[in-house]
Amino acid sequence: MTGYIRSFHEIGLADVGLVGGKTASLGELYSALSSQGIAVPNGFAITADAYREALARDNVAGDLHRLLDAIDKSNIRQLTKNAAKARALIYEAMDTPLLRKQVVDAYQQLEREAGAEIAVAVRSSATAEDLPTASFAGQHESFLNVRGPDDLFEACRRCFASIFTDRAISYRIDNGFDHFKVALSVAVMKMVRSDLAASGVIFTLDTESGFRDVVFVTGCYGLGETIVQGQVDPDEFYVHKPTLREGYRHVLRRRLGAKQIRMIYGKRGADHATLTRKVSQSERQKFCISDPEVLSLAEIAVRIEAHYSEHAGAAMPMDIEWAKDGADGKLYIIQARPETVASRRSADVYEIYNLRERGSVIVEGRAVGEKIASGRTRRVVSARDLAAFRPGEILVASATSPDWEPVMKIAAGIITDKGGRTCHAAIIARELGIPAVVGATLATERIKSGTEVTICCSEGDVGRVYQGKVAFDVTKTSVSELRQPRTAIMVNVGTPEMAFRTAMQPQAGVGLARMEFIISAHIGVHPMALLKPDKIKSAKARAEIVRLVRGFKTPADFFVQRLAEGIGTIAAAFYPKPVIVRLSDFKTNEYARLLGGDNFEPREENPMLGFRGASRYSHPAYLEGFALECAALRLLRKEMGLSNLRVMVPFCRTVQEGERVIATMAVNGLKRGEDGLEIYVMCEIPNNVIQIDAFSRLFDGFSIGSNDLTQLTLGVDRDSDIVAFDFDERDPGMLEMFRLAIVGAKRNGRHIGICGEAPANYPEIARYLTRLGVDSISVNPSSVFRTMAVVADAEANPPKSAT
Repeated sequence: MTGYIRSFHEIGLADVGLVGGKTASLGELYSALSSQGIAVPNGFAITADAYREALARDNVAGDLHRLLDAIDKSNIRQLTKNAAKARALIYEAMDTPLLRKQVVDAYQQLEREAGAEIAVAVRSSATAEDLPTASFAGQHESFLNVRGPDDLFEACRRCFASIFTDRAISYRIDNGFDHFKVALSVAVMKMVRSDLAASGVIFTLDTESGFRDVVFVTGCYGLGETIVQGQVDPDEFYVHKPTLREGYRHVLRRRLGAKQIRMIYGKRGADHATLTRKVSQSERQKFCISDPEVLSLAEIAVRIEAHYSEHAGAAMPMDIEWAKDGADGKLYIIQARPETVASRRSADVYEIYNLRERGSVIVEGRAVGEKIASGRTRRVVSARDLAAFRPGEILVASATSPDWEPVMKIAAGIITDKGGRTCHAAIIARELGIPAVVGATLATERIKSGTEVTICCSEGDVGRVYQGKVAFDVTKTSVSELRQPRTAIMVNVGTPEMAFRTAMQPQAGVGLARMEFIISAHIGVHPMALLKPDKIKSAKARAEIVRLVRGFKTPADFFVQRLAEGIGTIAAAFYPKPVIVRLSDFKTNEYARLLGGDNFEPREENPMLGFRGASRYSHPAYLEGFALECAALRLLRKEMGLSNLRVMVPFCRTVQEGERVIATMAVNGLKRGEDGLEIYVMCEIPNNVIQIDAFSRLFDGFSIGSNDLTQLTLGVDRDSDIVAFDFDERDPGMLEMFRLAIVGAKRNGRHIGICGEAPANYPEIARYLTRLGVDSISVNPSSVFRTMAVVADAEANPPKSAT
């Protein structure tokens, strides 16, 4: 008698031809990784032999050939009609007494282990599935909360029939798979009671940039199908792999999702096996899992990635599904497959999309990919609207369905009301290499069909939909053809959202990370307003602060965590390369624009030369606020292991002011030299150059701030249009200032770099600094490649000595 059943402990990665990629992976997880403390629900597989034998009976294969051999996937009506007939053939062919008995016997064995009427998940698994080059994700059907032998066998037949869904047929044609060389297996697995807790998806890389040193965890309440379907905006977490391996257990970054609904068990089977319910407002304002659970999932993911990479003989980033059981409180892994999109991008070609201008923003959401696209929109409410879709249009919908994939493949971009970066729309957009903005609330209300828009995903985590056709550029650089200079070419990074992407291009670390940019964009509140809310006069401002800090133990914790997450993302992206973070350098008028700030800042006639930089840090008016900045940096270095952080003091007018700052930092747990901490100073005031020997005794390095140094050397207000013509870093006096700074730092054995844009704007300055022996040049990411070329040329062609 033919045996069609294999238990999970009998199968592994070598059995793809027998049970398909998904089930082979489940067997590998259960048989090989359970001993490592990774919990995987038990189950069994119906082998692909059952499917193959069904095709051989009653001329089923011949009937299928007549339906499929001449099919035109672009003819939606023909595709839908023939696919339905093909599914009906398979559904009938799979109904045999022998198969039914073996499935029932295997289910009854599960009942003996886990209890009568045990709920199971029934998942299809193709023999060409979850390969490093093709995922087949979402092409075939799965069924949840299936109970009893009759409902189970019905679900199994429907799974087998789903090998001929419209989308599966289209996917095989697009990827060059022969319909008759791909078989289907079915996995039956004990359900995890995540309906009582939470579930989600893990990637062992950043899904947008392909950056591999993080684990990306998403989660929602209830069954995880709502994430895949794009029905919820999930919680998101990042964990840094290198420091996790070193024993530092700390979440790098968090984002609270809306988690609008939860999927739970239904009381009836078949099409009513699951239900969705709204999540209460109080639950939505909390993360669905705790930080320790996020870290446990990250550690599990790293072990799974290592196991699969060892098996493959090469690095193998993974796409993993997890579920928390609300009954026993355990975390389970319910699927793992190779990630097939971001990990396959060419490492040699660096492609950058940049807007040349900005338009009016219609909606914002989560950016998927890093591209830009323009086109006319087509709003799709249901499958009936797909017939009107034309190639090159931008699909706008509440969420997308796997059945829409034939149309999605001809779209220029996708916009959805709901969903996170692991929803169906996001997964397909990545596979197709088109930009998508998901979770763009009210998109279907604000964007009508026929509207010309531009989707921009090149500005970090936030994706924007601009009104009209907005001009943009695309530059491609071959990394292997770049000449790497001896002088370190570093980057200026102000936004954490761009850190992973920027870290993947050639560079020597971060020469300037601007703390004030992070405070402005990710905190938005004056630190003293958080510490002394009673001094805030505006009731509206007080109420907004209460809303922002909800969920944190104290308002100060809100500031420290948000700041640490922003700076930490940058430091982690470039780890272990140096990241020089500059302490906050707002001017008083800029501080006053932060929420509650006007209650704590003086009004100054010339803020550019006023209460800014080093003068604030030990002053009673800001001393407590500065302590919060130090607390965030201390957290990053000591608790998160980001020892590559170097701290830089801005606008330090005198040696005495420098001494006070160093002392204040030490009091706040940032002692120069302790645990390798280096403290730099901006060289941006003429006195820094004149007294460079004295400043060298206090600080470990210098970074020339060409903007302020030029302003103060030439006596030009750089914010004044009327005298802007006099602002020029190439002035002979400025060149002498550069020379004195570099020579002085070298004389004292101190690192010296430059972090202004002067070397990028003026190649002659880059050449001049290089020949003076500057240690590093830090420019904006878009200027890195051309600066490298100029510096490499200057190093190769030194000036000839006068004779």
